[in-house]
Amino acid sequence: MPSERQYFDEMLLGSDNVRVPYAEYQKWFANEDPTRLSKKSKEAEAFFRRTGITFNVYGQAAAQERLIPFDLIPRIIANREWTKLSKGIEQRVQAINAFLHDIYHRQEILRAGVVPVELISRNEAFLPQMIGVTPPGSVYTHIVGTDIVRTGEDDFFVLEDNARTPSGVSYMLENRETMLQMFPELFSQIKVQPVSDYPKNLRRSLAACAPDNCTGKPTVAILTPGIHNSAYFEHSFLADQMGVELVEGHDLRVVDGHIAMRTTEGYKVIDVLYRRVDDDYLDPLNFKPESMLGVPGIMDVYRAGNITIANAPGTGIADDKALYSYMPEIVEFYTGEKAILKNVQTWRCSETDSLAYVLEHLAELVVKEVHGSGGYGMLVGPAASKKELTSFAAKLQKNPSNYIAQPTLSLSTVPIFAKKGLAPRHVDLRPFVLVSPKGISITPGGLTRVALKDGSLVVNSSQGGGTKDTWVLED
Repeated sequence: MPSERQYFDEMLLGSDNVRVPYAEYQKWFANEDPTRLSKKSKEAEAFFRRTGITFNVYGQAAAQERLIPFDLIPRIIANREWTKLSKGIEQRVQAINAFLHDIYHRQEILRAGVVPVELISRNEAFLPQMIGVTPPGSVYTHIVGTDIVRTGEDDFFVLEDNARTPSGVSYMLENRETMLQMFPELFSQIKVQPVSDYPKNLRRSLAACAPDNCTGKPTVAILTPGIHNSAYFEHSFLADQMGVELVEGHDLRVVDGHIAMRTTEGYKVIDVLYRRVDDDYLDPLNFKPESMLGVPGIMDVYRAGNITIANAPGTGIADDKALYSYMPEIVEFYTGEKAILKNVQTWRCSETDSLAYVLEHLAELVVKEVHGSGGYGMLVGPAASKKELTSFAAKLQKNPSNYIAQPTLSLSTVPIFAKKGLAPRHVDLRPFVLVSPKGISITPGGLTRVALKDGSLVVNSSQGGGTKDTWVLED
């Protein structure tokens, strides 16, 4: 990235003028011995390795598990900043749930011409099997991870919505636990809102979404694709923290019109299944016949109202990056209010004029696949070589509807602990949202992902990024 470009630094205003949210932390940091901090950083790495906090990058051998690098300088958010963010996130999640119910029922937003019909009808994430199906409590997105970026003091943008199977919450929890163990004195000096009750809140929120015919305390379980999945650590971590069973497809079967899991005492009915398996693999009788990860017949049980699947099948369409460009209109259509949080300007490459603009300005833009995630399949124009730009242009022209493009934002920076002291690096934020008929709950903070390479804008762990503890101050 060009060195002359200016970025908003969330800790420092100029070389030595500390922003208010970081003032108390800076006083503490200034009195710390750098050697001690280096030792603590190594301790954190050893803790993560010992605990098994790893992930696999797709396309690599299972033996090549990686640690997600952890940086010990927290990202600190003022209470007033968080209040604005949380209001905007809640508004957006309400609109997404209303949108999902609408497109699988009356489709009024399509009739009104707010969203083009073909954006839904030709979308592979739209599930005809969900037409006319209302999930228990009318909740589609039980768990949402909304990616937020910042460009200025009061300038926050939603980068993308994650309504399918958002991941990363285990790192948020482990990052906080690590900081509490390493620097307990910090948390007595600085009042930080807790995040440790997320697993309890998650279980309570899921239980509140149980089917109407559920009697007694709902039985909750987590469905994982298995140990070779890149997020398996998180699946097992959450099951342990919630006190629920972690199951695979072969552990489940249809029993008397319900989904039941195998136990030492026979099969036990599940009321709520938190699935971490994609739609295509959820039910071989309804989707991919060759799938060994799902449960044959689960969609029939679901449509009969005898199980809650979180998140609901078909929610992935809300993650579509072409649909993302209509989110301000979607929010206003369903809430009657202007969107509190801004969208990033987006060019839909499926449109002729937009494609021409993107091809002409490819070196200045970030181009993403409409169904992409994890940083895969994207191009960061300013960091790309001429050969990469030429190759990507050919892919764009071959399948333009598969891509959207956005300007290269001046993402905010937060210092990391480097060998030569503090060094600014770009960050984003993924707050985690729980939705039930009883309301919307947003954990104060979330997962801060940080681009560890100087100048890099790609924060994804699969692309070399790391994580930080995120502090939301109490006042």
